[in-house]
Amino acid sequence: MVGWQRHLQSLLRQAGRRLDQSRLSPLYSFYHSKAAPGLGEAAHRNILWSSHFHCTTRPLYHYVQQLGFTSTRKLLADSSNETPISSPLTPALALSGGKAEPEKPVSKPSKVQAVLKGIKQSPKKVNLVAALVRGMRVEDALLQLQVTVKRASKTVYQVIHSARANATHNHGLDPDRLLVAEAFVGKGFYRKRVSYHAKGRCGVKVRPECRLTVVLREITPEEEAEIAKLRVHNFRKLTKREKRLVPHQLIETTPIWSRKSKSKDAASDAMAA
Repeated sequence: MVGWQRHLQSLLRQAGRRLDQSRLSPLYSFYHSKAAPGLGEAAHRNILWSSHFHCTTRPLYHYVQQLGFTSTRKLLADSSNETPISSPLTPALALSGGKAEPEKPVSKPSKVQAVLKGIKQSPKKVNLVAALVRGMRVEDALLQLQVTVKRASKTVYQVIHSARANATHNHGLDPDRLLVAEAFVGKGFYRKRVSYHAKGRCGVKVRPECRLTVVLREITPEEEAEIAKLRVHNFRKLTKREKRLVPHQLIETTPIWSRKSKSKDAASDAMAA
């Protein structure tokens, strides 16, 4: 407690004591004026004494109010003239007098991202793995990272998994239709340390850091149709973008030993006959 607060409390106590003494002075004069009071006077005196003890046990702010100090901390329940202020947390139904407003449709964001900072690895090494899954569907990207022999694959896996959780739980996107739209790496702090060499020499070694950002979006109907067509053609040579959409080919149940066209096979059979 600060010194001026203690000083103020002592002044308030002194003022309260003087106020009590001024109240008790007629009581003491009445008590000394009559030596043998009657029964009614004794009862009246007991009432005065009880009222005095109730006054002395009152809290400090009662004395402050009697001395003329005003306080702005008043409850709305004590004052009947003041109208209560409407809370911003009150639902709109209670404020509008029973008329429910039509709910606006919640717009889903087109892209959702997740960022991981302070990765203790070179940006080039992390970017090698990020470029591997860029443009893939989320399920295929997570499957590809599980079989990738790179130290950064675990980091990229965690960021993609976090971005999918953000899109599913926070924004209500469909987890089965998510696509890795962007996956880029930024440069972080490059901490320089002393590297001790032979013959009393030294150099500078760098401990790089980077940050990874993964952006997800939902697949459009055109892309879904393209993926369905690509999964039908097992032996078609796919472009780089098509390989990212369908990185894992379907396993063939029936082997095809000859991949030539049927017309050539028929011609060869006729020549053999």
